Amino acid sequence: MHTAVNLWPLIGVAVIIAGFALRAHPVLVVIVSCIVTGLAAAMPVEQILATLGAAFIKTRNLPLLLLLPLAAIGLLERYGLKEHAQATIARIKSATAGRLLIVYLLIREVSAAFGLTSIGGHPTMVRPLIAPMAEAAAEARHPRLSDRLRYRVRAMASATDNVGLFFGEDIFVAFGAIVLMQTILRGEGLEVDPLAMALWGMPTAVSAFIIHAWRLTRLDAQIERELAAQTVAAAQARGAA
Repeated sequence: MHTAVNLWPLIGVAVIIAGFALRAHPVLVVIVSCIVTGLAAAMPVEQILATLGAAFIKTRNLPLLLLLPLAAIGLLERYGLKEHAQATIARIKSATAGRLLIVYLLIREVSAAFGLTSIGGHPTMVRPLIAPMAEAAAEARHPRLSDRLRYRVRAMASATDNVGLFFGEDIFVAFGAIVLMQTILRGEGLEVDPLAMALWGMPTAVSAFIIHAWRLTRLDAQIERELAAQTVAAAQARGAA
């Protein structure tokens, strides 16, 4: 007979959601969430502080690892990476912003499912390549692209990377969250196969792909509608003049 599972430590998730909703400082939100989770799990204060300190020591070199790729991307942008990407995609007549992002969503999700989470990313892939290419695809069909639509395309490019990574990595059997869940469940006396947990993530990943691909298709339709409305409004203004 299994003992009852203590769900109070999950209150830390609610703290994170509330903190981000209130636009609080991310570091402060995470620290408060860790403290609340530790207290809910009946951890001594000394142990909570020691755990936070150990986590800080392990990740103190992380900023350097993040800054080095940014420097490389900045150098590539200085020598025309964005312009070359835009010119390349503009030559593909059938390309649209939505279709391009659907292809990237598929690549991002499949690569994340195999554990290759570093292939994409906002600073290394979306900003220098994916977003400019999506804008160029939209401008190739509609040269009078408004700033509102331009920012909409950029936002959808970032969202596509998020969706592909988040739902794709859940299928990877060595994903940290799967290992964490297996460890917690084993501590509660429940033996769960990590491979089975990863396989059960596949229906969710497929559903996420279909839903977001539908949203990207709607993006193309939205661009068509708004530009058609602008054309009609301009024609009416010329007729009134």
